[in-house]
Amino acid sequence: MRYDSITEAIGGTPLVRIDPAVHGLRNIDLYAKLEMLNPFGSVKDRAAWNMARPGLADAGERAATVVELSSGNTAKALAVIAGMHGVSFKSVTNRMRVPEIKDLLLLLGAEIEELPGQTECLDPTNTEDPLTLFHQKLSEPGSASLHTDQYFNELNTEAHAAGTGPEIVADLDGRSPDWFIACVGTAGSSTGVARVLREHDPAVRVVGLVGEKKDFIPGIRNVDEVNQVGLFDPATYDSIETVSAEEALDGMLTLVRRCGILSGPTGGAAYFGAVRQLRPVDEELDSPANSGPDAEHPAERHADRRRQTAVFIVCDRVESYLSYVRQRRPELLGRPPVKNSVATLTDAELQAATVIDTADAQKWIAAERPLVVDLRGPFAYAALHIEGAVNIVDELFDELIRGGLPFSKRQPVLLACPVGEKSAQYAALLTRMGHPDVRSLAGGIIAWRDAGAPLVRD
Repeated sequence: MRYDSITEAIGGTPLVRIDPAVHGLRNIDLYAKLEMLNPFGSVKDRAAWNMARPGLADAGERAATVVELSSGNTAKALAVIAGMHGVSFKSVTNRMRVPEIKDLLLLLGAEIEELPGQTECLDPTNTEDPLTLFHQKLSEPGSASLHTDQYFNELNTEAHAAGTGPEIVADLDGRSPDWFIACVGTAGSSTGVARVLREHDPAVRVVGLVGEKKDFIPGIRNVDEVNQVGLFDPATYDSIETVSAEEALDGMLTLVRRCGILSGPTGGAAYFGAVRQLRPVDEELDSPANSGPDAEHPAERHADRRRQTAVFIVCDRVESYLSYVRQRRPELLGRPPVKNSVATLTDAELQAATVIDTADAQKWIAAERPLVVDLRGPFAYAALHIEGAVNIVDELFDELIRGGLPFSKRQPVLLACPVGEKSAQYAALLTRMGHPDVRSLAGGIIAWRDAGAPLVRD
């Protein structure tokens, strides 16, 4: 194909059938929509181009900057698009958690501003968070910037309603699949695709996948964060299921090694979640009650056929996440496995972790003077923290623990994170490693703040 501009190559990505020998489903054809093959490398290319295109000419005339609250693929695509049109781009985020993406953004000429947000992602209901205030300022009429606003801009959803969804239907010979399984980030792709599929067949089942509370999976909101996204509507999904980081990596390995699809962790999560969701359906379809020519099943929607189809999206490529893999599965890259890892904790160990509320923590600090360790990012710590706390970002803390206990056993320790989940895991791990007195702040810094306990700023 011949194009006059690289942006014309956005979309038209292939729909590839996964070999049944890989997933083991006997009665369901599973397809991967390879959005990783968009020219800038991800599903976000569609939304970035659709959101930026209407304002690019005006932005060029005003010498305005394209601004997006993104630390991932949307920022990457916008940086390319802005540069092509002679416009500058700024990525604003609380924290760049994937080093390869940060380096690539700098290579593309992007400016990166990491604001001292109080939480790990934009929460529009928290009007005291600097990230939220910045978002509100950008959204005001007459803003000097071109704010693409991926979390609330309907052009994000429309990019997939106009492109991704119709492509899936066309590649399935004019039919919607029986199942659409989608990871939920900004919710643009899942919402837009689901809208189109249901227009063709209202009975299509849509499953949204989010990360578990304790986990970070690039490109996916966890179960607590997803409701903060303006485009997210629970009614879009027949069910919302969780996927762990370990499951995402397992799925990614299957796609990479068995299917030749160089997927990142998000696509791995989508594949793993799809197979897990479909396996019991497949078993029901395979049961003797459904084996006859006149067999019917509650899940069967087409009387003239017994086989079903399912589609998931491979959002991006694996190359950008080697540091993510190295941190969680070092043995895959020829490094020794991690011994002291929260991933190895049992449920009993997690439940046995010592967790104290704000009032008890204040009394303990006054009486015993424990070392208070704030596990949040440096900008969140700078915005507000417990007086006297030291800041060790959770990724660095994870590295320290791998080498053994980072603190003297004579030193009591209080761990704090945004909402008290990561700190409880690390408290359990340090207890297992032999520390006699380590505790986690229940509800984290958010609960401390909400209780009116004192916080200081740098």
